[in-house]
Amino acid sequence: MTDAPRTAPVPAKPPRGFAALSIPDLITIGVFTAIYFVLVAVCTFASVIIFAGFGSILLPALCALVAGCVYMLLVARLGKFGGITVMGLVMGLFFLVSGHFVLAFLANIVCAVAADLIASMGRYRSRIGILVSYVVFSYGLTGPILPLWFMKDAYVASLEAKGKDAAYIDGVFAQVNTGSFWLAMAAILVCALIGGWFGQRMIRKHFAKAGII
Repeated sequence: MTDAPRTAPVPAKPPRGFAALSIPDLITIGVFTAIYFVLVAVCTFASVIIFAGFGSILLPALCALVAGCVYMLLVARLGKFGGITVMGLVMGLFFLVSGHFVLAFLANIVCAVAADLIASMGRYRSRIGILVSYVVFSYGLTGPILPLWFMKDAYVASLEAKGKDAAYIDGVFAQVNTGSFWLAMAAILVCALIGGWFGQRMIRKHFAKAGII
């Protein structure tokens, strides 16, 4: 009587959801956070040229438009709670140490944790859930600009402390009004939906086929 042929064990898929982050996971988060940071830096310079007079106000929307692929790749590669949160934490800490108000840190970490929780509801597999989480995450970059509307006196005082003259300060607040606030918020929503959708499309069309995820 011959032994039945043994089948090779199927490798277990990495756990998704609220599994503990490993060292390779932290490396993955670090790589994608660095790429995201570079994109934000590039968008910062580009927004000054593209959106004359509205550069800082529309910067979060521009970042949301171009960073969708990075966010979607991180979620697809990691699939665990903590990756999105760490990315937001790093961005918030950068804004804090670079001289922005505490609001810049708080907005990033609150939006990042909320985005992580939303994505985790579908175990990081729901395309709609991940897209919604990206929209929420993108609002974290409003932290540096929200004081323009809600902390004007403190913002002016900080500019004066840096030696900025009245003409410069007037230029900063030239487009700051109720209309520009809602324009900025709506632009983030639209751009994040487009950027997130494009990122998901690129993953399905190219990265998944290439075996990257």
